[in-house]
Amino acid sequence: MTWSIVAHDPATGAFAVAVTTCAFAVGASCPFVRSGVGAVSTQSMTNRYLGPAVLDGMARGLSPTAAIESALAGDDGRGIRQVHAVDRHGRSAAWTGQNCVEWCGDRPGQGFSVAGNMLAGEAVLADTMAAFVTKDDLPLAERLVAALEAGDAAGGDRRGRQSAALLLTTVEDFPDINLRVDDHPEPLGELGRLLGLWRREREPGLRDQPRKANPSGWIDLDAIEAGWRRKGSSLRFRR
Repeated sequence: MTWSIVAHDPATGAFAVAVTTCAFAVGASCPFVRSGVGAVSTQSMTNRYLGPAVLDGMARGLSPTAAIESALAGDDGRGIRQVHAVDRHGRSAAWTGQNCVEWCGDRPGQGFSVAGNMLAGEAVLADTMAAFVTKDDLPLAERLVAALEAGDAAGGDRRGRQSAALLLTTVEDFPDINLRVDDHPEPLGELGRLLGLWRREREPGLRDQPRKANPSGWIDLDAIEAGWRRKGSSLRFRR
């Protein structure tokens, strides 16, 4: 009841998942990423245990195919599951259970995978994949959103639209980008708007946040307060 794209960018080391569906809060259930390891989406009749299990397998050195097989081995509901993943080598793999709702399918590629179920038709995945491949001039996050927008234009989830999410990590133990649209008539448009806000308001400050290279982050209180004052003056001026 969802379609998604998982991807790896070798230039930045980023792993990301973009997903959308006609169901509430897809970002709470489907996307999983782990720095240095991979990206996974678990969907259809979602089993959220599968995401961490696949990432654990890839962290141990299993290929995405073997990691998915291992995770599904203990799941009696594998016939209604859909799972796909990409690892740090750009290898991808997907599983679409025989009881997933039509139209359903997957398209693993080098460095990415596209998968979906309960879709308007095969063109949804084909157009999502084509847009991702051709829009390689965009940053990864924008590229993923553009890919889903192309799939949506081809019919998307056959039931309609409700939620979308974007999860992206690079080198830290937590995501750089974690955006969710839980309930919206045009979730992909709203996701794109939020990504624009993240680029403007959140991304510039990431270098000052606690991180592996600087576990305490920026703690110069005088400079921080001065920055707040400048921002406040700017906001008053714009009014």
